[in-house]
Amino acid sequence: MAQKAAKTLAARNTQKLNQTLFATALLHGLFWLLRALVFRSTFTKRSLTLYLIFSAPQLLIQLQFEKLGRPKLNADGSVKRAGEDLEAKGLTEYLWDVTYWSYGCVFFAAVLGDWAWWLYAVVPAYSVWLAWTTYTGVRGGYTDAAGVPQAQAATSKRQAKMEKRGGQRVQYR
Repeated sequence: MAQKAAKTLAARNTQKLNQTLFATALLHGLFWLLRALVFRSTFTKRSLTLYLIFSAPQLLIQLQFEKLGRPKLNADGSVKRAGEDLEAKGLTEYLWDVTYWSYGCVFFAAVLGDWAWWLYAVVPAYSVWLAWTTYTGVRGGYTDAAGVPQAQAATSKRQAKMEKRGGQRVQYR
């Protein structure tokens, strides 16, 4: 039972990376298959350039996940290094979002054509919107839509009743 957490993390990372690798191969294979068989007449140098530009972030993220998250095993099968947690919050979560959004863009570009690459513009637009709302929230002191400052913490019903009666009283015996 030694290193149970490391073994669990290693198994979870291996499963997640194998699923991601399979999904990546499937979607990019679908793109190339449809472009070679169905949309042969519309597959131009421009289409190839768009594919390379918009697929590169997802493929680079995939390589980064493989490098950081793939567990390293000893010769006897024990876990040498479990890898980084691929379900971590923050940057890792954002990278998964970019990966999944890229899957959608590759799929729609394969099925509908090159104009579907415009869907990729949602990612930076969302980032700009998120940065703007964070900036205005900090600058405005975290006010609600009506401009009323938000309370730091809501009081419970019991605490509100006690404050209405004059606060908490200490009884001496």
